[in-house]
Order: sequence, then C-alpha cells, then structure tokens
Amino acid sequence: MAIEKLDTAIRREQIAEAALDLLGTRGIKELSMAGVGRQVGLVPAGIYRHFAGKDEVLDAVVELIGQRLAANVHLVREEAHDAIDRLHRVLVRHVRFIQENRAVPRIIFSDEMVSGNPKRKARVYQIIRGYLAQVSQIVREGQRSGAIRAELNPKVVSMALLGIVLPGAVLWNLSSGQFDVSDHAEQAWNLLRESISSDTKRNSP
Repeated sequence: MAIEKLDTAIRREQIAEAALDLLGTRGIKELSMAGVGRQVGLVPAGIYRHFAGKDEVLDAVVELIGQRLAANVHLVREEAHDAIDRLHRVLVRHVRFIQENRAVPRIIFSDEMVSGNPKRKARVYQIIRGYLAQVSQIVREGQRSGAIRAELNPKVVSMALLGIVLPGAVLWNLSSGQFDVSDHAEQAWNLLRESISSDTKRNSP
C-alpha cells in the first residue's frame, strides 16, 4: 500500500510538471487532459485515475510552484550562511526558475487561472505570502547579525528583492527570451545590496 501511494504521488507530480510545461507554450485555454497525457505517455483515462479534471490539474500545478519556491529557499539556506549572500542566491534561483518555467508568471498573474475559482486565488495568494515571509526571515536574520541595516522593514526588502524579477520576466517573455533577465537582475541586485547593507565600506562612495 505504501509503494502504491508513493507511485501515485510520483505520477501526480509528473502530470503537474507536464501541465506546467504545456502551460508555458499553449496557455491555460488550450491545456487539455489529452495533451497532458501525451506529455507523460498516458491515455486520458490514465490522467483521470489521478485527477478528476483540468481544474484539479491546475490546482496541482499551483502546489508544484509553491513547493519549488520553498525548496529554493531551503537550498539557499544550505548553500550559504551570510544573509546578503542568501538573498542574492534567492534572486538567482528565482530568475532561473522563471527561465526554466516560463509559464509561472502567466499562471501567477493570470485572471484565467483564478477567475471563478476563489479557492485557487486564495491559495496562490497564500503561496506568494509564504514565500515572501521566508525571504523576510532571511532579512531579519541579517539584521540580527548586523549585515543588514536594522531600520529597514524586512517585508519591504523581500518585496523589493522579488520585485526585481517581475518586469524582467515580462520583457523576457515578450521578447521570446531575447531580453537578458539575468543581467537585469544582477544590476538591480547591486543597487539593492548597496541600499540594504550595513557595511559602511561597501556603501561609501
């Protein structure tokens, strides 16, 4: 029974990943159970063994995004101990996540995704707030260690950090990948780092 549950969880994740990939190329309206099935090598009936319909697949995609964002913060904590370095790594991983999953901005900010589905809308909001809270915690830790200016609002800093990505992601999507969102993020990060760091030498002209 445990093995069967594990297989089901793995298959559900595979289906959610396939749907996320298809959303990046086809959009929400054109997403179909048959298309997702082809992506993972299942007939539509095989998809319906795990999901009742398209809405449940979209819910699973939202959960997958939330899991990936949380995992990025967890990995950053394992990779670095300095708060400034952690914030930079969060930004780099966030940009990479968008580049590898171009459907994410479309999903998060799409009226089609949440219209008529207040439960999903609330879940997307909850995931974003939770992600920002994790980043805010890194800021607070940096303030306690003296690396980040104590007078700054951690929530504002976390919003500023992740706000770097949104306009770049939009331009990257509109230009079909021609806009260099990574370079934009690095330059914007340099400005943000200077404004939040308590290192007087770093901030001096």
